[in-house]
Amino acid sequence: MAKTNLRIEVLGASLSIAAEEDSEYLKRLLERYQLAVEETQNSTGLKDPLRLAILTGFLAYDNYLKVCDRHEAEQEISIQEEQETEKITRHLLECMDEILENGI
Repeated sequence: MAKTNLRIEVLGASLSIAAEEDSEYLKRLLERYQLAVEETQNSTGLKDPLRLAILTGFLAYDNYLKVCDRHEAEQEISIQEEQETEKITRHLLECMDEILENGI
């Protein structure tokens, strides 16, 4: 994949990056980050750009970990359900084998 250039302007700073991502994805990512910064600023009243950037990153990572934890918990439940289904299936097969061996 070709590198995409993106100009980031946020909190009074600007920089350009090159990434191996789709340009539309990078634009959406930047828009979401800018909205997150605005939300952090509105909810905290912080004005210092560095503090805003740090807190926004911290909150974004908090959200990321919560989503990962939720996904992990869902996978664990799914594994438990799969094990329970397998246990029930084995029991049914054993019952069927016994019925077939001994007749009805």
